[in-house]
Amino acid sequence: MNRSELFRYVDLEVSDASLIGHYELDGRHFSEEVHFENVTSLQRPALVAVAQLWFFLAGLSYYKAGAARHVDLGDTPIGVKGRALFDAALRDGLGEFSFRNNLPLDDVIITGGTEATTYSPTLEPSRVLIPFGGGIDSVVTLTQLEHLDRSLFIVSPAEGRFDPLETTAAVSKLDVVRATRRLDPQILRGDDNFFNGHVPVTAMVTLLAALAALASGHGAVAMSNEHSSSAPNVRWRERDVNHQWSKSWEAEVLIGDAIGERVGADFVVASFLRDRSELWVAQQFATASEYHHVFRSCNRAYSQSPGQRAKNWCGMCDKCLFIDLILAPFIDRATLREIFASEPVSDPRLDDSLRSLIGLGLEHKPFECVGDPDESAVALRHVSQLLQWSDVRRLGELARLTSPDRDFAELLETQGSSRVPAHWLR
Repeated sequence: MNRSELFRYVDLEVSDASLIGHYELDGRHFSEEVHFENVTSLQRPALVAVAQLWFFLAGLSYYKAGAARHVDLGDTPIGVKGRALFDAALRDGLGEFSFRNNLPLDDVIITGGTEATTYSPTLEPSRVLIPFGGGIDSVVTLTQLEHLDRSLFIVSPAEGRFDPLETTAAVSKLDVVRATRRLDPQILRGDDNFFNGHVPVTAMVTLLAALAALASGHGAVAMSNEHSSSAPNVRWRERDVNHQWSKSWEAEVLIGDAIGERVGADFVVASFLRDRSELWVAQQFATASEYHHVFRSCNRAYSQSPGQRAKNWCGMCDKCLFIDLILAPFIDRATLREIFASEPVSDPRLDDSLRSLIGLGLEHKPFECVGDPDESAVALRHVSQLLQWSDVRRLGELARLTSPDRDFAELLETQGSSRVPAHWLR
């Protein structure tokens, strides 16, 4: 397929409770709509300024269809920090897309965009909005921040809400601020002339959450991205390729700086789990038994098409395998089998996937939201030594082939840097 020549940011419409972004790819028009619930008017200047950041990143869903050589940002304000975020989102946020399509984006020229204005909205630092995805990460964040005034932020597709996410959110009994996102039907339908691949969705959701927080009286956004989300999957053409780039430390800093450029540094957007391992998250989740039989991390439950959504854990994907593996040190085997209605860790059909998770695969870490190989290897070593798993001898055989740099106790301690404010910590 041939690359497109020009991708244009045409216009952003902002009404009381909705956004519409308009884009053009070599003259072909695309639009994306987001409708909010439980917010005040989005038309205040500070909110429009944050919406503009979303407009830039949301455009990447349509840019990728042609991977244009020239991007024209038009006359929408972007600012110095906003431009740094956009440049990284295009080159690193689309890193997996580039790798899978063997399509380097080093030659892309970015023009347009104007200076950004800084506003000073009234904030409530103790009121925190938590983007919620229905998995163990956001459950742990909401339970750990119970001393604060919390609400959940949920993004739903126009095609219908995700049942497991809604069921899990209902257990929390927290208020929900919602955004319903309608992708352009041309992208959902596809086209033989379109390139396909992963886009930095979490970065887009983070900006929608920031906008929703400002429009609903919250003074902060608490994301749920762990330390290992910064670990790359593969090195390609002298660049790290990370499926989870938009959950990474780099992305968090860039997003925080870009938002700060528009509404000041007092508005906090930070990941509560940034300095924590997946194993620590699993340990905390194990104590939240009210969520054990409702949460869902299997991506097959979250298809854009309602008819293609799995009604239960599929038990066969990398995500099911990984979640089963990291929970196994903390939740007994029988309970896990009830949760998954299967046992991914002991399933010999998943041996190749397990080897990839622990760093023994022939290729790279799976392009999934899973922990780094060290974390998986440490979890496997621990599980293989538990009496209740002793009949699965393959686990011990694989564990002995690994040589992680950290041990189980180390991974339950803090890992690296964090931007979490002191009042979030108890």
